[in-house]
Amino acid sequence: MDQSPKSATSSRPKVAVVYHFFPHYRAPIIERLARSSVADFVFFGDDHDYESATKGCHFSERVELRFCSTRKLFRSIMWQNGLLAIALTREFDQIIFHSNPYWLATWLGAIIARLRGKRVLYWGHGFLYPPRGLKGLLRRVFYRLAHTHLFYGRLAKTYAVAAGWDPRTIHVISNCLDLEAQTQARAEIANEDLAAFRATLFKDPSLPVAFCSCRLQVSKRLDLLIHALARLQKIGVRANLLIVGDGVCRDDLERLARESGIDAHFVGACYDETKLGRFISLSTVTVSPGFVGLTAIHSMTFGVPVITHDTFAKQAPEFEAIVPGITGDFFHMGDIDDLARVMRSWLEDRADRASTRAACIDVVERFWSPTYQQQAIEHAVLGYPAEGLPVPPNTSERSPGQ
Repeated sequence: MDQSPKSATSSRPKVAVVYHFFPHYRAPIIERLARSSVADFVFFGDDHDYESATKGCHFSERVELRFCSTRKLFRSIMWQNGLLAIALTREFDQIIFHSNPYWLATWLGAIIARLRGKRVLYWGHGFLYPPRGLKGLLRRVFYRLAHTHLFYGRLAKTYAVAAGWDPRTIHVISNCLDLEAQTQARAEIANEDLAAFRATLFKDPSLPVAFCSCRLQVSKRLDLLIHALARLQKIGVRANLLIVGDGVCRDDLERLARESGIDAHFVGACYDETKLGRFISLSTVTVSPGFVGLTAIHSMTFGVPVITHDTFAKQAPEFEAIVPGITGDFFHMGDIDDLARVMRSWLEDRADRASTRAACIDVVERFWSPTYQQQAIEHAVLGYPAEGLPVPPNTSERSPGQ
């Protein structure tokens, strides 16, 4: 990977951050960057998600947000109006692009920015698996356009370094939610209130609760969760099920839970942090059988451990927050019996709940917070090599499934 064309630490950088649109969970980091003491950030994006119903951000007045509309050209191929003008202008000396090789304007914008002597940074997942075949070649060429990368996870960096990238140019910035609001919500939750709330949801509120918050899509494989609970119930290990979210699979999942004899409560979509905090806090363990993303961070913020599958090449980066046996666990992907086995250990063994809660909160506060992400991004923008920040627990050292 090419080194930066010039030192970014010679003056206060002027940085354009170009996203297709800013989802609601990006607000905390964007607000922090807007108040940065080391660089000037201006943000560009559309006011809605072009491919799903994800809720958008509402920013304070201190965030300078400029409108750049997006539109689909063909299937996943996207164009973003105004991006080339950002690359051409002398207003910015660095541009952070949200990296997606299917966005044609990003290819052209990165090339033009480099030709104009600007420093190009890519913010995204990076390599979710080792680059292979035609798609791997496409990604390798696309990623080579950036001087520096901002990856969410260490496994992506491992794949990139194995493919020949300079590790000093790959910053692991993690991901984050609104930790401040969630911490406040957590502090306002009383155990006696949770007990009363649990009694309004389930026939037997004394049972442990398996929880998941996500879009109810086939890829989330919540059917595996229900089947695993049913198998546990047959051997006398009973638990309630709480699902927050909506989607095309909701009716089928509700029917499956009824037919399986599981006491399940489906909440529907919920963006209220206070309500979400109560739902998570009354739960024993979060289970995301398909893949886990920011649900893991959200759950651990309220002290609840997370279970997901062990094929890391098919995971989102947030799986790296799971330290087996401490902040959660992994089961063999698609294996209902193994999922039931892993869930049983967390549903039955609740004696050391306080230490589990503390470990989950600690991991989030240290490595998956807006503070950590801001420090990591500013570290990269100032031109420093990808060293010097604390390293999160590295689950990528385990043997990931391919």
